[in-house]
Amino acid sequence: MFESVQGLLDEHDAIQAQLGDPAVYADQRLARKLGRRSAQLNGIVEAYHKWEGLQDDLAAAKEMAAEDPEFAAEVPELEAAMEAASAKLRRLLIPRDPDDARNVILEVKGGEGGDEAALFAGDLLRMYTRYAESRGWKTELISATESDLGGYKDVQMAVKGNSNDPAEGVYARLKFEGGVHRVQRVPVTESQGRIHTSAAGVLVLPEVDEPEELEINQNDLKIDVYRSSGPGGQSVNTTDSAVRITHLPTGIVVAMQNEKSQLQNREAGMRVLRARILAHQQEQIDAENSAQRKSQIRTMDRSERIRTYNYPENRIADHRTGYKAYNLDQVMNGDLEPVIQSAIEMDEQARLDAIGE
Repeated sequence: MFESVQGLLDEHDAIQAQLGDPAVYADQRLARKLGRRSAQLNGIVEAYHKWEGLQDDLAAAKEMAAEDPEFAAEVPELEAAMEAASAKLRRLLIPRDPDDARNVILEVKGGEGGDEAALFAGDLLRMYTRYAESRGWKTELISATESDLGGYKDVQMAVKGNSNDPAEGVYARLKFEGGVHRVQRVPVTESQGRIHTSAAGVLVLPEVDEPEELEINQNDLKIDVYRSSGPGGQSVNTTDSAVRITHLPTGIVVAMQNEKSQLQNREAGMRVLRARILAHQQEQIDAENSAQRKSQIRTMDRSERIRTYNYPENRIADHRTGYKAYNLDQVMNGDLEPVIQSAIEMDEQARLDAIGE
């Protein structure tokens, strides 16, 4: 059992030796890569040693049980602990998404429902911001197109984590948020008190650490500049500072207008473009690997309805995992962990099932 662990133990020892060499830190990209892998393997190493110790304790207790009632009494407890340790180690050995440790760029876009959808997009952004704060993550507003009533037609926010452990990575916890979020409530624009249904789309992109990590040929880019505009289409400034970047090989388009200078908007646009290209590449890999695709419940598609937020009933329901709770007010204030955990557990189980097939 767990025969594959030895190779990981050897890899962990080799990485610790590399991290102990000061010369490694001359290449910060390599040092970050080694640090992330070390953090991932640390949990496996600790879990394996605990399982191994329990295995030895159980064997000793069984051997002494016939002579000593105290050892006999320990056997059931050790067997239960051994089973729990085995289950934990088995889950840690599930192949992880290679992007789990990455920071993310989170995009929220108001969908059907006009002003009410835009207001809900703003509510979702606030929910994610509060959730990030609860985990000690940092957030940065990259771009936002506001609606007339104060919500967002489209908004992009970077979320930066504080751990090298992939299990605690920003992308590991937020990647399941991609899709359509449906809201049922009485809009502020509704004078008759009728409940309306509208929606907002969420896209979660793993962020590229360094520009050099993902090479983009400048000849593959078409860059247009234009005058930025605000709610209602009115001109915000009198210079052509807004930037639209098209990546010709993939057809991915990014537009930025929030910064005051063309250079700043171009830099912000390239940051988002790299994240979208990275996600596009991973989608292609997933499509080629049907087993991995089958084992995941995350989606990069805004068209898949994943969750409903029902305000009159104070209810939140996730349509993929079956999670349901009546604490919507707390969730919208950032208490999102149980909802996210339900998706993580479902994905882990699907990966386990795929391994067993």
